[in-house]
Amino acid sequence: MAKANKPIVWGPFAAGGTITAFLAPALILLTLLAALGHAPDLLAYDRLHAFAGHWLAKVVIAGTVFLSLWSTAHRLRITCYDLGIRADTLVATSVYAGALAGIA
Repeated sequence: MAKANKPIVWGPFAAGGTITAFLAPALILLTLLAALGHAPDLLAYDRLHAFAGHWLAKVVIAGTVFLSLWSTAHRLRITCYDLGIRADTLVATSVYAGALAGIA
């Protein structure tokens, strides 16, 4: 029996979709509050800069961005297939390379 590589693609896709679904509305709300001048002191520039400067925070931020981009790439691949673009190897290579380039 041949082994499939679907878990390698579907795992990050599911994780990225879940992370994006939970974080995107919260980030939109916090950005709106900051734009209106109602951001809490915890979201001040100095505190966020200090947080993002830590190595563990950098790993978490990069992982979150990568999983969101991977989820987007996989959705684009499936959408291209549904629209009749059957060159799956070319589409998969280009969208996943785009996700990897986005994190780089």
